[in-house]
Amino acid sequence: MYTAAMASVGLSFCTWMISRQIEDAGLDRADRWGIFIGQWAPTLMAMGVALRIEETHMTDDEMRKMDSDMEMGSRTGGSRVHAPAR
Repeated sequence: MYTAAMASVGLSFCTWMISRQIEDAGLDRADRWGIFIGQWAPTLMAMGVALRIEETHMTDDEMRKMDSDMEMGSRTGGSRVHAPAR
């Protein structure tokens, strides 16, 4: 997703240049094309962040298992495992 976001920035510039040179509609239309494609970047970046959060998110079952493992370690005198910060 991050790569797609960066590619959309380059595509936005290319679209603006092509529209400016080929179309007879003028600079305003080229600007609109560039802005339209350029707005994809924030959306793709947000999707990349959401996917990263989803991939690293622990389920409730995993949290319960970690908690029980920590309790077992403290009962047996073993070293305690620290839960990751949320």
